[in-house]
Amino acid sequence: MISLRQLKYFVEIVDAGSYTRAAERLYIAQSALSRQMKELEGEMQVSLLQRDSRHVELTQAGQLFYERSKRILEDLADAVVQAYQVGKGEQGLIRVLHSSSVTLTAAIGAVFNVLLIQFPGVSLDFSKAPSEHQALDIDEGRADFGLVRLPILRKFPNIQVKKLFDEKLMLAVSAEHRLAQKSSVEIGELRDEHFVSFPHKDRGGLSYLVAELCMRHGFFPKAARATSRKSSQLNLIEANLGIAVVPHSMQEVAPAGVRFLPLPEPDAHSAVALIYRRDAPVMTANFIEAFLRLMPDADKF
Repeated sequence: MISLRQLKYFVEIVDAGSYTRAAERLYIAQSALSRQMKELEGEMQVSLLQRDSRHVELTQAGQLFYERSKRILEDLADAVVQAYQVGKGEQGLIRVLHSSSVTLTAAIGAVFNVLLIQFPGVSLDFSKAPSEHQALDIDEGRADFGLVRLPILRKFPNIQVKKLFDEKLMLAVSAEHRLAQKSSVEIGELRDEHFVSFPHKDRGGLSYLVAELCMRHGFFPKAARATSRKSSQLNLIEANLGIAVVPHSMQEVAPAGVRFLPLPEPDAHSAVALIYRRDAPVMTANFIEAFLRLMPDADKF
């Protein structure tokens, strides 16, 4: 049976150019090195090295075996490093979910850029999912952590929720809408408007929060004839098919034909939170801990 030690000895002899130098580098007796090479060639039943008093030369079979052996040793060394990094939480793929209303702004992108520098072995895979679905996907292991709009209605004992920041809500309307030229709009003025984002009875998130906000001002939002729960709602708004109350950050991804108006009410804001499993793997837990450290200044979000 060929051993890794024999592969290492063989490659070292070729790289050193002689048994003498190889034995010095390996800190073993030359006679022991010679014995290992004889056993290797005997096991393979082929001559790998031609040697004289000064140096060694590879046979044709030896050249092929040297190239493959070196690759095996290099792959093994890489595997050892990668296994160590994974074990220490330094390498692997992290699956990140975010609600369509949690825009990956330049500021949040800058945080992820810093983290990718701090964790050179980590790769990120981003997908959109409703806040309520994120909690289920993370709880069942299909994702690692998520960025959600509170509230989340369904509670999962193994899911940890960490509030990140509050964000001001704004009214989004078409440039052709009757309210587009106003400097600000109060929630009560939206009583007769039609909303392109409508709350689902079993889901939390932004639309649920907006419905609560409207009810605190005496009405329930009316559904437009064309609705969307995703960022495409901005296209419906641009087409003047309805309005929506959206986070301030949605301005970064809005089409040119959408106008954003401030809502002066003090309760017109929403919270963004990070959700993850309490028993997250080491790599994910370390990444999340670093993420939370980099997110103390909510004002820039």
